[in-house]
Amino acid sequence: MENPPNPFHSAHVEWDVPTDVRLEIYEERAKTILAENRSPDIGFRYSLNPYRGCFHGCIYCYARPSHQYWDFGAGTDFDRKLVVKVNAPELLERHLRKRSWAFETIAFSGNTDCYQPLEASYELTRRCLAICAKHRNPVGLITKGTLIRRDLDVLQELTARAGCRVSVSIAFADDAMRKVFDPFAPPIDARFETVRRLAEAGVPVGVGLSPILPGINDSMVPEILERAREAGARTAFMTLARLPREVAPYFFERVREALPNRASKIENGLREMRGGTLNDVRFGRRMGGAGARWTLVERLFDLHVKRLGLDDRELPEAPPRGQLALDF
Repeated sequence: MENPPNPFHSAHVEWDVPTDVRLEIYEERAKTILAENRSPDIGFRYSLNPYRGCFHGCIYCYARPSHQYWDFGAGTDFDRKLVVKVNAPELLERHLRKRSWAFETIAFSGNTDCYQPLEASYELTRRCLAICAKHRNPVGLITKGTLIRRDLDVLQELTARAGCRVSVSIAFADDAMRKVFDPFAPPIDARFETVRRLAEAGVPVGVGLSPILPGINDSMVPEILERAREAGARTAFMTLARLPREVAPYFFERVREALPNRASKIENGLREMRGGTLNDVRFGRRMGGAGARWTLVERLFDLHVKRLGLDDRELPEAPPRGQLALDF
């Protein structure tokens, strides 16, 4: 099952394709560039996504079903049929010039990684960050991509002029598990090196232990936090995995291929932590799970965050005009 059936198709036939399916790039001129979130469970109001779909191919990605709105599948299509919003910088410039804009934090990205490999050639994220720096608009970024190192100059300018906060997503302590769950994302050591370089450049940086998969990486929490602090991280947050709609069958098929004895343990653990379900629209860590087992993971996380002197907040909520609520 390379792509689960698209529920927006009245009749759907999907051919099995090899995992090394050819990369297809679709350029579009978007009508808008900022997405507004009104949920109190997410720590940001506005997000910007220069790309749809993501080359990193993380098999648990909650954003996979969003690809179906563009007539693509939620499986390998999400990894290999990528949409580029070529006019993203122009749209952002136009938006930030509006007199009604309140200079709230913009999160890069709420859906797919803004530093996936396509960014090396398109430079949409870099150009958008430069526009934010020009207008003194604060930003928060979360990424697995090591390409962010290229933009240290822009991030330093943002930190000085407006406010900037970066979270590097590191959910696994070793590459054996990373290759299963984040198959095309950068290696773990490279991500810790990214944390180090950001910290040395004076850019506030933390780590995101997301997603937590029971029986896979919950025991890795102390090691990840320890290495993050050694690299210069100031903050850390974690979220429990959620597997919406077509993500669940795609995820478990991939897990059964690589770790045949672990799939049922992950599913049972997630259901136990989520009160019987695999999905929950709530993102926040404190709302990410339920039951005694998740409480133990939270206690483990809190213990080591406190011991290491890390802050346990996610991206900040909407700050006062022109300022980013960092409070480091």
